[in-house]
Amino acid sequence: MLVVGLTGGIATGKSTVSRMLADLGARIVDADRIARRVVEPGLPAWQGIVDAFGKAVLLPDGTIDRVALGERVFSDPDAKKRIDTIVHPFVFEAMAEAIQRIEADDPSAIVILDVPLLIESGMHRHLPEVLLVYAPESVQMERLMKRDGFDAEQAMARIRSQMPIDEKRFYATIVIDNSHSIDETARQVEEAFTYLVRKSKDATLQWNG
Repeated sequence: MLVVGLTGGIATGKSTVSRMLADLGARIVDADRIARRVVEPGLPAWQGIVDAFGKAVLLPDGTIDRVALGERVFSDPDAKKRIDTIVHPFVFEAMAEAIQRIEADDPSAIVILDVPLLIESGMHRHLPEVLLVYAPESVQMERLMKRDGFDAEQAMARIRSQMPIDEKRFYATIVIDNSHSIDETARQVEEAFTYLVRKSKDATLQWNG
């Protein structure tokens, strides 16, 4: 089994690349999906959030109001640190359990850890390969304004709240440039996946794409 990381920046197209990898046969462990699951009502992470931020971050049905919590976290770095401290241990535990289940089911699997904060969390240091879905800042802005209806200032604020995408390139071993056509992205993904399959059988291989 080969476990590798997948990350990107806001509006770079990481989810698109993740789906392409899944279609090629990779097993995806999605940190965002796990993060939503571990904060379901009554679970320890949910209780930790309620204790830290109060019931103002809950919807009427008791689930976390992701919009309200997101606005709080976005405007307050200390709040972001608190939420990360509460949620991340449960996410990492669930990810480890998911990897163990995949290994038991298919010892030769290519496992993709789809993690937005892969580099920021330091998780990349424990992985043999890190795939970065890249798009230049200008493309990120254009996509955010079109997709989410942000004005230029709002889009730039979202981008600036993350590690710069060009800085993330220094930590990546494989870069998928998703700023061109979908067919070009698919070509790069197929090339990268072929390499990962070979890498899973020969750990000495190095990416030279």
